Amino acid sequence: MQNSMQGGGEGFLKELTRADLSVCDQAASFLQSGFWGSFKAKFGWETYAFRAVWKTEVTQQQEKPLLVLRRRLAPGFALAYVPWGPELPVGVPFQAALEELAKRLKKELPKDTVFIRFDPPWFLDENNKDAAMPTSFIRAEADIQPPDTVILDLKQPMESIIEQMKPKWRYNCRLAAKKGVKVRQAEKNEIIVFYDLLKETSKRDRISIHGFDYYKELFENDSPEIRLYLAEHEGDILAGIVTLFRGIEAVYLYGASSDIKRNLMPTYALQLKAIEDAKNYGCKNYDFFGIPPGKDESHSMSGLYQFKTGFGGKIIHRPGSWDYPNRYMIYRVFRIAENFRSAIKKLKKRR
Repeated sequence: MQNSMQGGGEGFLKELTRADLSVCDQAASFLQSGFWGSFKAKFGWETYAFRAVWKTEVTQQQEKPLLVLRRRLAPGFALAYVPWGPELPVGVPFQAALEELAKRLKKELPKDTVFIRFDPPWFLDENNKDAAMPTSFIRAEADIQPPDTVILDLKQPMESIIEQMKPKWRYNCRLAAKKGVKVRQAEKNEIIVFYDLLKETSKRDRISIHGFDYYKELFENDSPEIRLYLAEHEGDILAGIVTLFRGIEAVYLYGASSDIKRNLMPTYALQLKAIEDAKNYGCKNYDFFGIPPGKDESHSMSGLYQFKTGFGGKIIHRPGSWDYPNRYMIYRVFRIAENFRSAIKKLKKRR
């Protein structure tokens, strides 16, 4: 524990204390966990762990862990990133909490931190979907984590989960089994097989992927449990998915498929197997981890929306990525460059 910043006045953030990364193992989301901090540290990120003590509206105090990642933009300049944070106790209003935390982190982080990017984890529903972010925050050009997703309730019986799928999805799951598609949990050393599928998918769908070492390193961790599933038919590997099981959450991280035998519906069989295993593991939720914001057939990822929502579950929305500038003029320069890169990327994808 290195230093502490005490809160005063009537604020909700009463204390922010540097801590060992292991404190983040208590975080609800894997993106706020010590595991994720250690993993990202191997790919150029600095990690900062904190104990945040929050005061609720009923005067009770509760401690929550906080993971902050930091990375160089250029010599003398860096950005900080809070993935799916802060986690807040019930009774703490998120707008006020975010404002207070950003101001504290500005003082706590090195002075060359140009801005802090947040991916707030709270859901936007009918009661707060129009809730404004603090005026000191600026909407990021692109979201880092998917703000929109589908979460499947695993607390119900498996029969009920299957019944809530769209009829075509149930049919496709049965078809895959009838046609002899076999799904198995693969060994860690088979990640190269999945990566070959991923490269094929990237070329076909024009999506960006990490280098092989990124996925290989992911499987070097023993906690949380990360599983690779492969779907096969008569010796051909047709598709694969990577899922994460941690506490009550299961998360579908990555998926890839071959161009052959797609009519055998291997991707449906893969999801059904992962859902069954997650339930047996003790997870309460299965997060499909990212869909387009709505049912828009003109959207480039409309097929992904249709596929993931067909399994049932609840569609949820988060605020997306927002920036808190510490050094405003330098941040504006970065913003222009980021917008330019985003425009070039979209142009290449259209081509």
